[in-house]
Amino acid sequence: MSESSPEVRASDADRDRVAKLLQEHFAQGRLDSDEFSTRLERAYKARVLGDLVPLTEDLPEHDLADLPADPPKPPPLGAAGVLRDPALAIPWAMWAGVNVLCFTIWLILFATGTTEGYPWFLWVLGPWGIVLGFITVALAATDRGGQGGPSGRP
Repeated sequence: MSESSPEVRASDADRDRVAKLLQEHFAQGRLDSDEFSTRLERAYKARVLGDLVPLTEDLPEHDLADLPADPPKPPPLGAAGVLRDPALAIPWAMWAGVNVLCFTIWLILFATGTTEGYPWFLWVLGPWGIVLGFITVALAATDRGGQGGPSGRP
């Protein structure tokens, strides 16, 4: 019969190991006082390994305190992927949409002869585009700086 079989007799070390686990989970607040006392009593009365298994099977195997507190950060975007960042993609999409609308209005007015052809839409396109361009370049340079240079090596 193998040693991991539920019918194998439990040793004092097996009972102590389960008792330690129960104490840790009690200290972390996963068990209340009554439940801890009941489980601990059952652990020390266990005759076979199969009696010990149900005492800890509803408790996590690894303590959540051992896991990293912060989720892993996504890898830096780099200069090529900086436009895929929603913080920049949305303003650029808005800029493009507004400028297509302005150009379309200007084109209709120009085609109907209502205006003399002055490209007023450039006053919307230019300044806004320049500001977004500076922001995009600054973010790409900052992101690249975090990687240790354009090649990604320090």
